[in-house]
This record gives sequence, structure tokens and C-alpha cells, in this order.
Amino acid sequence: MKTTPPASSPVRFDPILLCAVLALVAFGLVMVYSASAVLAQDKLGDSLYFFKRQLTAAGMGVVAMAVAMKVGWRKLARWAYPLLLIAVVLLIAVAIPGVGTTAGGARRWIRLPGFSLQPAEVAKFAWVVYLSYSLAKKREKVATFSVGFLPHLALCGVLVLLCMLQPDFGSSVLLVFMLFVLLFAAGAKLSYLVGSVLLALPMAYVAIATSPYRMKRILAFLDPWAHRHDVGYQVAESLMSIGSGGVLGLGLGDGRQKLFFLPEAHTDFIFSIIGEETGLIGVGLLVALYAVVLWRGVRASLAAGETFGTYLGLGITSIIAFQGTVNMCVAMGLLPTKGLTLPFVSYGGTSLVVLMGAAGVLLSLSASAEPARVARTGTDMREVTA
Repeated sequence: MKTTPPASSPVRFDPILLCAVLALVAFGLVMVYSASAVLAQDKLGDSLYFFKRQLTAAGMGVVAMAVAMKVGWRKLARWAYPLLLIAVVLLIAVAIPGVGTTAGGARRWIRLPGFSLQPAEVAKFAWVVYLSYSLAKKREKVATFSVGFLPHLALCGVLVLLCMLQPDFGSSVLLVFMLFVLLFAAGAKLSYLVGSVLLALPMAYVAIATSPYRMKRILAFLDPWAHRHDVGYQVAESLMSIGSGGVLGLGLGDGRQKLFFLPEAHTDFIFSIIGEETGLIGVGLLVALYAVVLWRGVRASLAAGETFGTYLGLGITSIIAFQGTVNMCVAMGLLPTKGLTLPFVSYGGTSLVVLMGAAGVLLSLSASAEPARVARTGTDMREVTA
């Protein structure tokens, strides 16, 4: 009797999530070139300068994604402490004069042969991995103040302090946001979370009120048109850029604000150029792609067979969702400027490589989601052990 050949092995990753991430990266490459070509030609004599660097970063990101998918998310548990230590060392190093490079009034980069490293981007990923591992390991005691809440809050304070030395207010806010998201998901007491926010409000007020450049950002946010030719210039130009796009946009390459009117057109304010050149349709497509990443990321996280995987997936998905939302809101004048990139789209090598590597972790998580769902019908979930 003939034996039936084994069925072909199922896809080991979520193809919808993969396509959404790659579509965002490809869209970002197109928009980086469109937004930066004139500037690069004028300042550097090469219209492809920023595009080539972003394309190189995208290639490195594909490698990082493939490695993350191959290695798998479970092995990240043993790297929780080393990754966090590396992130802290890099954050300290960037604050050292001569090691860190200053641009735009902030020291956020370490110049290496051929590229620049932004430690804050590494710290975001390391922080999520560490939190996911620590909270999964201590899940029975997460609700306690001395074990589940205070140590994580103190460590977050150290990372925030190092980021504020640069200064990098946007990354600081993101680190705190990730702490609260994962503590809430792990079952920390709501009173601790609310209480710490109330205690932090006066400190946030002092940090803003005593910093002239932060006060300028608040003024630009409250009334950009009153400060049209001063602190509100960038926000006003961004609003003009988005508004002039209409429904269909002016066409790729035909935007006007990138012609030395809108600063940081290919980095923090690339969303404004997207709105101007592709209109409401392009913006809608961009938001839809982020929604797909959020949907599939949360889906894979909730279907994971281990607590560590669930927290890790939720953390990575939250980073993408938070950064994307804040960046778009800043460009539309709905939030004060924060200096956070548009995930997978804005120009920035470290951000792109780290986020694509993180997407690879999500994809490896999605590969184990279905088997885990089946296994839970008959057996208990495996948990992270010490």
C-alpha cells in the first residue's frame, strides 16, 4: 500500500505582517528620496546621498529581520540583561564629549566608520526585551510594590536620565510609556500606575518650564500661526504642506515645502511631505499599513504560548504604534514636537535597522502562535524560567 506523502510544511511566519512591514520600508525609501534629493544636491552635491544611506540601512535591516526570524524570539530571554547593559553603556558613551556627536543642539549619535549609531534606538528595544523577561519571571509578584513596580520604575528612571542628558525627550517619554504598557499588561496595581503619573506631573512641568527650547515647542504647539516666523515656523510649514496635498496630492516629487521651506523634511517631518505629495489617499494607505502591523502584532502576541512572548510582542507592537502616532500628530500640530521618527519610513539608519530587527522578532513570534494555540487546548502554557 502506498503511503501518503507528508503535507507541505505551513508558512513559518505571518505573510500579511511581513508584507505590511516591507511595504512601509519601500514607501519610506521612495519618500526619503523625494523629500531629500534637492537638499542633498545643494548641500552635498549628490541628490542620492540620503537615499543611498537609507537603502543601505534597509539592506542591513532585511538581514537583521532574517536573523531574528531564524534565531527566534525565545532565545532573546537569555539576552535580556546583556542587551540592557549594552544599551546603558552606549547611552553613557554618547554623553562623553569626543565620543558622542552633536547635531541640532543634541548629542545623540556615535560616529562609526561608514555610519552613525543612535544609542536611544538600541535602548528602546533592549528595554522591551528586559521588561518582558523580568515581568514574565516575576509574574506572581508583579502586583507587589517592592518587587513588581519599584525596581522597574527605578531602572526606567536611570534610562530616562541618560536620555535627557542628550537631551532626547521623545525617547524618554517612549521608555516610560513602554514601562506602563507592560506593567499594565502584566497585572500591576492601577493605583501604583496612576499614583506615579500624578507624582511625575510636577517634575514634567519643571523639566519643561526650566528649558527654553522645550518652552518654545509648547508655544509652537499652542499657537503656531502666532509664532509663524519664529518658534512655530516648522509646525506652520508642516500644516501648509499637508493642507496643500488635498485628496490626491501634488504628485511624487512635486512637493514645494521640501524646497528649503520645511526643515527636517526627510526625517521627523516626512509625514508632511507624504501628505503634500500623495494627499489623503497616500496618508490613508500609510495609516492602513500601520493598522495592519498593529493588528497582526497584537494577534501574534496574544496567541503566544509563553508569557515572555506575549509581553515581548505587545512591547514591540506598542513601540511602532506609539512612535507612528506621535510622529503623525506632531506633523499635524496635535502634539508638541518630540523628535520621534516615523517607523520604517523616516530617514535614520539605526532606527530602521532596529525596527526591522524587532519586526523579525514579531514574525518569529507569529510563526509559533498557531502551534501554541493548538497546544493550549490540551496542555498548559510553558512559562519563562529563571
